Amino acid sequence: MRRFVNIARIVILLILVAALTMVYISALYRLQLYKDSSDPENLSALNTSTSRITLDAARGDILDRNGVPLIASRATYGITLSRDQLLNAVDTNGELMRIIETAREYGVAYTDTFPITMEAPFSYTSMDEQQTYCFEQYLDFFGLRHDILASDLIVWLKDHYEISFTTSLNDARRIIGLRYELELRVIVNIDPYVFASDVDADFIAVMKERGFIGVNTTTDYIRECFTASAGHLLGYTAYMDSEQYEYYEKLGYPMNAQVGQAGAEKAFEEYLHGKDGILQVTTLEDGTVVSEKVIEPAQPGQNVYLSLDIELQKACEDYLSYLISDINSTRPDPNDWATGGALVVVQPKTGQVLASVSYPFYDPSTLSEDYDRLLAAPNQPLFNRATNGIYNPGSTFKMVTGFAGLKTGFIKEFSTYTDLGVYTAYEDYQPVCWIYSNTGGGHGELDLVGAIQNSCNVFFYWVGDNIGIDALSSAAKEFGLGVPTGIEVDEDAGTLSTPEYKATVDPNPWYPADTIIASIGQGYNMFTPIQLANYCATIANGGTHYALTLLSKTKSADYAEVTHAPDPRVLNSIAEKDYIRILQKGMEAVTVGEGSAQPMFEDAPVKVAAKTGTVQSDGTTLTNGVFICYAPADDPEIAVAVVVEKGKSGVNIMSAARRVVDYYFSEKEEEHIAAEYTLLP
Repeated sequence: MRRFVNIARIVILLILVAALTMVYISALYRLQLYKDSSDPENLSALNTSTSRITLDAARGDILDRNGVPLIASRATYGITLSRDQLLNAVDTNGELMRIIETAREYGVAYTDTFPITMEAPFSYTSMDEQQTYCFEQYLDFFGLRHDILASDLIVWLKDHYEISFTTSLNDARRIIGLRYELELRVIVNIDPYVFASDVDADFIAVMKERGFIGVNTTTDYIRECFTASAGHLLGYTAYMDSEQYEYYEKLGYPMNAQVGQAGAEKAFEEYLHGKDGILQVTTLEDGTVVSEKVIEPAQPGQNVYLSLDIELQKACEDYLSYLISDINSTRPDPNDWATGGALVVVQPKTGQVLASVSYPFYDPSTLSEDYDRLLAAPNQPLFNRATNGIYNPGSTFKMVTGFAGLKTGFIKEFSTYTDLGVYTAYEDYQPVCWIYSNTGGGHGELDLVGAIQNSCNVFFYWVGDNIGIDALSSAAKEFGLGVPTGIEVDEDAGTLSTPEYKATVDPNPWYPADTIIASIGQGYNMFTPIQLANYCATIANGGTHYALTLLSKTKSADYAEVTHAPDPRVLNSIAEKDYIRILQKGMEAVTVGEGSAQPMFEDAPVKVAAKTGTVQSDGTTLTNGVFICYAPADDPEIAVAVVVEKGKSGVNIMSAARRVVDYYFSEKEEEHIAAEYTLLP
């Protein structure tokens, strides 16, 4: 009997050892499969599923002409939720609620675009175009009416998703929000659901430790802005609307891609946007990741160097802000305050924009936080006055009239006209010169250079009246007025005083008076400050009308090579160089002798050529100030345009241009420029 017991014990022990050995061998086999999971034959031995995940490509950086970083992409970590894995969980709703509670416990904001308030009583929230599209597709998928009440929808979805009756309505709403996000990935066919973006390593560790089903990590990129300047030029990125998607879909963009919406971000999208990659992920039924394989690597975007000099831009913002504040400090009535303005600096020999300021300006690094306040502000800080604000050029237009007079042969360089203060060619319309109201007389006998120096209205009335509006408008176009500048950001082309344009806004016929006032830059002549800067640059360089540009060059993602360096683009070249030289003499005379800008520029570090302008604003006594100049007069490096709404006169605002000249030619010291593709401290 004792012998039998001993044998039985041995047999049982052997069976146990054999069973443990089989388990151990099976585990080793499974581990070997995991280890060599890149082999399809091994994976076939497991019950696995394969999915493809988009690998986001980093957007290229934006830098100024000197390599100073302005905007860059920063790599971040995010938490994604897998719909398939969560739906296979034993308690999907419970798992989702635990994920939500963990995020709330650690103060992590998560994505929930379900357009119903988070707490009862439930109501719909505002939606943008893309959110509206997704929500309507969701309702259509379940056969629900688009006008269903928010509370009824919550009740229906709570029942549909089998959320326990013991779950509070507010928690049910939170669960529904995540179920909605997961469903959209199938209904609308968009990228995996990123539950939380830009999370830290500690939160990722917590999510891993708690063993949630369907939770994965991903790498994403967010845009960071390193300057408080140039907001109107830099722009921003955002998700596409449906109209944009129709265009970008053809270029391979996913529906939830972010694209440039304004400024350089929009203008240079083709360079900045990289190409997303594809990651193939193989998982077991329980969500365990078996293998990951990069099918297509992500290709980062190119880096864009703007023509902008960010230090000059900052200086120009300071100068314009100081000027407007100084003007307003002398006006006790806020209704009389200067409301806005612009200051633009361009290179006459290339068309590159060195600075472009629109006042009031805003900080692009805090645009998302400030957007609602900026949008509601009465002085429209989001409006780019430099490229989209249109203003009468006033007397700065007189070089166009002089050029047209020369080109038609009506006048020659030394042709003269005697200004008695009033233009008397018509009995029923006799406009006066600006000096007449001060002296009761005129400027006397003047040639073209003298007329530009003294800004004599009557001289230009005489020229414009005799050559006609067609000659004036044709000449204006040669200098780039009333036509697009070619700059890559959105711009207004302005308007020219012509009978055709008047017919669109006024039923009355074209009168000689219309031509006369057009000849001194008023009437329907309306141009942007950036057009005025380019007009000035065209005179400065001798008659070559360049397209304006914000692009200096582009470099590869690793900064190793220049991928694109555009040559200056000539839009047209004015053949009559001798006539341009006469205009230059007139503008040079404005800053010397009896010229209106002489007191401001007599001690400038270089010789400056300039022209002032004053224009009535909105039918009131408060006039806009307009001023253009270029320097050095004998070899121009910069052309400047300043416009101030209710600025009173060109003389009143030219101090800002003088400060630009001082900065550029004397105050600008050799500054430390951070090495390319490194961030400033």
